[in-house]
Amino acid sequence: MNILITGITGFVGSHLAAYLVKQGHRVRGIVRDVNARGHLDKNVAVELVAGDVTRPESLPAAVQGMDAVVHLVAIPFEKGGATFDALNVNGTRNIVQAAQAAGVKRFIHQSALAADSKSPYAYLRSKGQGEDAVRASQLDWTIFRPSVLVGPEDEFTNALARWLVITPLAFPLVGDGQARFQPLWIEDMVTMMAQALKEPRTVHQTYEVGGPEILTYEAMVKQILFALQRKRLLVKVPVPLMRPVIKGMEIVLPKPPATTGLLELLNVDNTATPDAVEKNFGFKPRRYAEVISYLNRLPFGRALRDAFAKD
Repeated sequence: MNILITGITGFVGSHLAAYLVKQGHRVRGIVRDVNARGHLDKNVAVELVAGDVTRPESLPAAVQGMDAVVHLVAIPFEKGGATFDALNVNGTRNIVQAAQAAGVKRFIHQSALAADSKSPYAYLRSKGQGEDAVRASQLDWTIFRPSVLVGPEDEFTNALARWLVITPLAFPLVGDGQARFQPLWIEDMVTMMAQALKEPRTVHQTYEVGGPEILTYEAMVKQILFALQRKRLLVKVPVPLMRPVIKGMEIVLPKPPATTGLLELLNVDNTATPDAVEKNFGFKPRRYAEVISYLNRLPFGRALRDAFAKD
């Protein structure tokens, strides 16, 4: 199968591309800079073509000749000219229209749990509007709504790990620490996407998926500390007190450990049915503690460099 991936150099896209290439598929990726591979391993044989989902005129050549499109491009918070409307909403509409015009039928779209075009939260509203564009199309679409994704390149678990290493003695927990998540290992996520591409039963289906266990934010932090083999006093800080601190981090840091948008999303339950992956895709996803064991190789110097790195 000829498969186009938007966001191929990102966290999910790089893992999906490697998985699909191993399965024997021909993989093409849309990138702004064909010389920048991001997280994509240099040994993964893919074709990179110049394009940008915010520029509709750049998409027809990239989509031509493809059997399927996997759309992963999205942003979790706005910065500069990168807005929810430009990327999450109009970017999705543009790639949907390009796929239809090129005669592509199969379309996989990564959304988010609680996505809703009427959501009071800007990020979730934009993801819901993107979903609406996919559902309104004539494509054979499948939508995935994952809980927080976990892997060596993610910017949730790894951001927490870096700051847990850097911060001495005590670490601030935002709010009461009881926000719920269902962390899902990246390799389990791409396994489901690859299955969906070849299984007709998944057409016009929306899957809410997560790992095998529901964990609070506090429990996740404690499991990260265990993997890091470190101890910290966890101090619960009310959200109103954290908001100006996090806003300052967004301005100063290239990779803030949290964003003001994330503060809002702590009010939204980030969980799915615990057996959704096993019931719909026939395998049991891996537990959080098992897949974050690699964190014990995170020394202070590397954590500090990564926290302030620009890319």
